[in-house]
Amino acid sequence: MSLCGSAAPVSAQALVPHVLQLDGDRLEEQGFSLAQEAAQLAQFQRVDLALPRAQLATQLAPNSAEIWALLGNLYLEVDEVNRAIVVLQKAQSLQRDNPAVLFTLGSAYLQKADYGNAVRYIEAGLRVTGEIPGALFDLGNAYYKLNRYDDAIDAFEEAVELDESFWPAVNNIGLVRYEQGDVEDAIEKWQAALQIDNEQAEPQLAIAVALYAQGNQEQALQLGETALTLDPQYADLDFLRENLWGEQLLTQAQQFLQTPQMRAAIARLGGDSTSANSTETPVP
Repeated sequence: MSLCGSAAPVSAQALVPHVLQLDGDRLEEQGFSLAQEAAQLAQFQRVDLALPRAQLATQLAPNSAEIWALLGNLYLEVDEVNRAIVVLQKAQSLQRDNPAVLFTLGSAYLQKADYGNAVRYIEAGLRVTGEIPGALFDLGNAYYKLNRYDDAIDAFEEAVELDESFWPAVNNIGLVRYEQGDVEDAIEKWQAALQIDNEQAEPQLAIAVALYAQGNQEQALQLGETALTLDPQYADLDFLRENLWGEQLLTQAQQFLQTPQMRAAIARLGGDSTSANSTETPVP
């Protein structure tokens, strides 16, 4: 019996795919939302969670200089300086005169020890927005590393004029003065930094090192132990170098930290005295 009326078979046909039409504005909005999440996470030191969100945000909103700048900042947080510079240059290409981007580029080049470019970008940012204490501090540090001591002091002093509580700038004037050979003025600056915040380890240790070099051992050792009690990291010469201690101060710090009293204090505080006990002369 034939199956009359049944449909004849048809040849196979390729399926036509359904292409999802994406809303560009909505994707961009999602990018900004992710960037906001990333910024909030970064404030809570969760860079591990913030970074992938910021990376995705740049893909969803690729024309936002602010989001690229955020990503650059996050790369700096995880010490990926070269990637940070590439991303920040992208941000600058989208918004050439954004002072925040220029300052962050300057900070990135400062971390990379490219002090010439650090000065160039920070100065460019200051020309756009005027005097910013943090930017002037970075500029002073870059000048200092270029041995432009007078320019460094001028930048630090401008930072303090704008923010009298900015003890790191006062402290770093002392670092410059010490390398210039003006020990007494350096000590005065470190004492002034302590008047702003007497719980800071760095100026206390710097004073201790300077006093010990002058032969005032008892007061020096007392101050040194107090400083390391506040922050044992300062027993590490590499850490001091990162904080821009100059060659002369580092050499004397090494001698000071090798004394039996300070070695005992470091051991008692649980610090690593490996760097302090090195016999090599430190080079900044």
